Amino acid sequence: MKNLELWITSHKLPVGAVMAHLVDFVRKHGMFFFNSVSDVIGYFADGLTDLLLSIPPLLMLVLFTGGAYLARRSIGLATLVGLGLLFIINQGYWQETMGTLSLVLFSTLICLLIGVPLGIAAAHRPWLARLLHPALDLMQTLPTFVYLIPTLILFGLGTVPGMISTIVFAIPAPIRMTEMGIASVPRALLEAGESFGTTPRQLLWKIEIPSALPMIRAGLTQCIMLSLSMVVIAALVGAGGLGVPVVRALNTVQVDTGFESGFAIVLLAIILDRLCRAKGTS
Repeated sequence: MKNLELWITSHKLPVGAVMAHLVDFVRKHGMFFFNSVSDVIGYFADGLTDLLLSIPPLLMLVLFTGGAYLARRSIGLATLVGLGLLFIINQGYWQETMGTLSLVLFSTLICLLIGVPLGIAAAHRPWLARLLHPALDLMQTLPTFVYLIPTLILFGLGTVPGMISTIVFAIPAPIRMTEMGIASVPRALLEAGESFGTTPRQLLWKIEIPSALPMIRAGLTQCIMLSLSMVVIAALVGAGGLGVPVVRALNTVQVDTGFESGFAIVLLAIILDRLCRAKGTS
């Protein structure tokens, strides 16, 4: 038995070596592409951050609070948004919060632009769903630091590798939820649409997507929460935002800084979660 174990160990499958050679090959032959992607993503992400920071904090607080009330007609939600942002300003983390908000919004937008069409396609094509599910499982269960290494090699330090890793981690949520929503549209609705002679495109836009909208919205909320959970990890590779003071507090064992920045992340998560929920839900 011992000899069998030694034989199995000595004939190790070259999984790590293959992946290392693959990343090295991509780095040598595709750096122009990755540099271009890095420049484009960095330009838009930094532009969004600069735009958010160009607005005075108190004015932004008023805009967010007023927008929350107009969108939901809820004094409680508007109060929560106003007090939460006021606490962040009071603690001195407004700039970091805007950096995190920019990262989350940009990552979520890319996830939705890719994830929703993929989810719709997977719901209509079972073979595509069978191909996607193992990949989505791998993206959600593989430790983040594993694919943070190749993104760091390909995109260098800064916001971009953190954002790419965030997208990889968060994109399964909108894909899965959209697929479930489209697949769960009542057959009676589809038959009614078909009986009136609707085209497949009309069936999609007028019946399937409206019926699946609650699930798509749930995928959006999950995507935002998953993106926020990557804030600290993104800070390890040079991304800005609220993850930076958390990492700094961890390295220097500063309890006060850790709790202050941690509460700012929690408040931002609560505000975004409440704003993205469907009307009438608590």
